Order: sequence, then structure tokens, then C-alpha cells
Amino acid sequence: VQLQASGGGLVQAGGSLRLSCAASGRTFSNYAMGWFRQAPGKEREFVAAIRRTGGNTNYADSVKGRFTISRDNAKNTVYLQMNSLKPEDTADYYCAALRYYSDYDPPPAEYWGQGTLVTVSS
Repeated sequence: VQLQASGGGLVQAGGSLRLSCAASGRTFSNYAMGWFRQAPGKEREFVAAIRRTGGNTNYADSVKGRFTISRDNAKNTVYLQMNSLKPEDTADYYCAALRYYSDYDPPPAEYWGQGTLVTVSS
């Protein structure tokens, strides 16, 4: 599956952004989907995941209550609504089609999209 992320940009602390990731090539609804991020000089980390049907979601502790992952299987798109952004949220954000969904552990990715840069100024 091919993944195309968009929606990154520069925002002030406390602001909001909505990332989108459009999928093509394989049946989107066959995959759990996730968002990951990589800050400069750091390893890539898990942000959020959503089941194939959208019925369950899982978040990293650092974004719980501020970020919301959702999907529209009719549009082959997964979203990440980011509110109350902090400077430490600055990173390249990557969407991924997951091998499986997990409520407990960061799930492994099967396919990666390219990153979209989010910069939060203080």
C-alpha cells in the first residue's frame, strides 16, 4: 500500500493541526493504521493507532487527551487531530499501515508513508 501524508506545518504552542494520510494500492480497510513521529536526533516513536474498523484506538502517554486518530475507510484516509500542541511535539510525523493492532504495545508497521514536518514554536 502507498501512503501519502500531508498537513504538517508551523504552529504556535497551544495551537492545533490536522494531519491526513491517503492510502492507495491495496485495500485500506484491511489494515490497522498508525502514526509515528521522529524528532531531530531521536528515534522514531509510536504516537497512535486505530483498528481496521475504527472501533479501538491506542495512544502514547505523551499525547493522550490531546491527539485523536480517526479514519474514513470510504476515503482511504487516516487522520491525526493534534490539539494543545507543545514544542516537544515538533517532529516528522509518519503514517503507517500496521501488521496488526494492539491495545498494549506499539504495533509494528508493514508499510510507511513519507514524513510530514510539524514544528511547534514556543
